[in-house]
Amino acid sequence: MLRVKGILWAALSSSTFGLAPLFTLLLLGVGYSSFEVLTYRWGVASLCLGAYGLLAGCDFRLGRRELGTVFLLSLFRAATSLSLVIAYQNIASGVASTIHFMYPLVVAVVMMCFFRERGSVWTFAAIGMSIVGAVLLSLGNVDFSHGDTTLGIVSATVSVVAYGGYIVGVRRSRAVEIDSTVLTCCVMAFGALFFIAGGLLTGGVRLEADPHTWLYILGVAIPATAVSNMALVQAIKSIGPTLTSIFGAMEPLTAVVIGVWVFAELFTAKGAAGILLIVAAVSVVVLRSRKG
Repeated sequence: MLRVKGILWAALSSSTFGLAPLFTLLLLGVGYSSFEVLTYRWGVASLCLGAYGLLAGCDFRLGRRELGTVFLLSLFRAATSLSLVIAYQNIASGVASTIHFMYPLVVAVVMMCFFRERGSVWTFAAIGMSIVGAVLLSLGNVDFSHGDTTLGIVSATVSVVAYGGYIVGVRRSRAVEIDSTVLTCCVMAFGALFFIAGGLLTGGVRLEADPHTWLYILGVAIPATAVSNMALVQAIKSIGPTLTSIFGAMEPLTAVVIGVWVFAELFTAKGAAGILLIVAAVSVVVLRSRKG
């Protein structure tokens, strides 16, 4: 039962995280800088989770070593978000997403090389199918005509390593003993401080008063950040970093649905094939986990 719950948490995390590019691009479109987007995203999310944690009676007191662990994890998570935003600004979002979805390989390799986790044929098959599926989903929108291509590719690659490091770190550090709400809130609070500092050093952070823009902020802060990150931590604690990373391939499914319904984007045969591969990868994991 714990494994089933972990799979559901992982699916919730990846699907809600798929909303992040939508709201991020909307905020960038109204003139926000990368640091402003991330300041509001992580700041509002940490406040919401903090309020929820207090109402739920969570103990936010952390020891010195626990605080150090959370700080290091926040660096990995903040680096992931910042590098992805930079990638979206310089290369096509499909290309950036394709590169980012290589992180299951990083997780699997790290777990097998440093933590002696056994890698089964089914695990590698699921990773391969999910990556190929993500590539197919992105092929229809490849466009290198804007921004600094090299910077975009490097930034997306940094997101792969940073996100993989965060996923492994949550499971293989003192963080596994910290309440999920407390851990997520503290990681995001540290991240918000990093981004505020970055914003102040690069032109400042505006105080938003427009209600319409606040809808974008709440969209990127609550479902795409607070919910997705808390669900991610729950999933990692329940089913481990490798299976959780495989379910990250649910994110492009969300992006495709939003693109077709909201922006009337073309749904191609390659996109359909990508979805089928991703669903197949998830199905393999679910069926094998039940047998295990």
